[in-house]
Amino acid sequence: MRHRAAYFAFDRFPSSKGSAVHIAQMAEELFGCFGGGLLGVLGDPALPRYQREGSREIARFDAAVPNLIDRAEAYSAWVADHLEPHRETLEVCHVRDPWSALPAVADGRRHRVVYEVNGLPSIEMAHTWPWASRETLGKVRELERYCLGRSDAVVVPSRIIGAAVRGLGVPEARIRLVPNGAEVPEPSAKPPDAPERYIVYVGALQPWQGLDVLMRAFARLADLPDLRLVVCASVPERRAKPVRRMAERLGVAARTEWRFELPHREVAAWLAHAAVSAAPLTGCARNLDQGCAPLKVIESMAAGVPVVASDLPAVRELMADGEHGRLVPADRPAELARAVRILLEYPEEAAAMGRRGRTRVEEGLTWARSRALLAQVYRETTASDQLGDR
Repeated sequence: MRHRAAYFAFDRFPSSKGSAVHIAQMAEELFGCFGGGLLGVLGDPALPRYQREGSREIARFDAAVPNLIDRAEAYSAWVADHLEPHRETLEVCHVRDPWSALPAVADGRRHRVVYEVNGLPSIEMAHTWPWASRETLGKVRELERYCLGRSDAVVVPSRIIGAAVRGLGVPEARIRLVPNGAEVPEPSAKPPDAPERYIVYVGALQPWQGLDVLMRAFARLADLPDLRLVVCASVPERRAKPVRRMAERLGVAARTEWRFELPHREVAAWLAHAAVSAAPLTGCARNLDQGCAPLKVIESMAAGVPVVASDLPAVRELMADGEHGRLVPADRPAELARAVRILLEYPEEAAAMGRRGRTRVEEGLTWARSRALLAQVYRETTASDQLGDR
């Protein structure tokens, strides 16, 4: 089968992480616009290497390469091999990272390249792979610059990330803002094992997510013995050992409940019945220099729960302090605890914030709106007669 569209991402799919939600929405729109396509992603032993559903195919790279850079390079060669059969028919290749982009922007291509930037590995790797040398990060940055410069359109989920992309030399005219979105869920029953009253955290456990800050804040709420912290972690339980040890040291382990790798459809109920949803993102380069567009904030608003989040520029694009929840200085457990306490003490106002958050999503942050904007990018990108100089 020869395809008109392809989407490649150096991410495992499916998974319980927010990236998988985003990939599913973007790829669905791409394949809807072009009558099917090829999705190339990372896999694992529990997932098939190849699937076919009508006009859509999924291929998964699952080579066991321990070193991250070596694995990325092997994946890039794999992408090139999977692009080759579609060279004559492919119209759009949508990529999510430089290792997917490198073979897609090669000389002699006939297709357009849409590069979706949700993060910049040259910045993120300093946090996820701390032993990476400055030289290695510099090479990754040059790879990003090269691939972005040769792409026909660059899609970003926030203005902050757009500014970072401009800093890498991408012209403003080539950057398209396509915000993240959420589905507004139908009313759901409270999970049967949910505490009576709880704060909820949803997401992964990387240091920049700030779960340690939230736990320090929760320790300051020890005078509320009925209050629980529920952590809906998108990673396996073994990955939580360091954070759980911290909970023990802080004396909050007995009041913290863990749910690991919940199906995405179940997370909405945990959000909807929480007293507060917390997004304590840290003030690190990953969240400031490149920006972030946290799905957890949008999905919490969609569920109608008030949000307490770090006061970061990208978060301010999504919610307003006092309108949809509270914004607090990053990395300040005392301020975070105070904001949570105020919402708990004024439940009617907190509920009103939750309702306004849901309205905010309904009116401007749905996946339907995001996908319509992405479809417009595809139309504009394929409308030009010639590939520009890259």
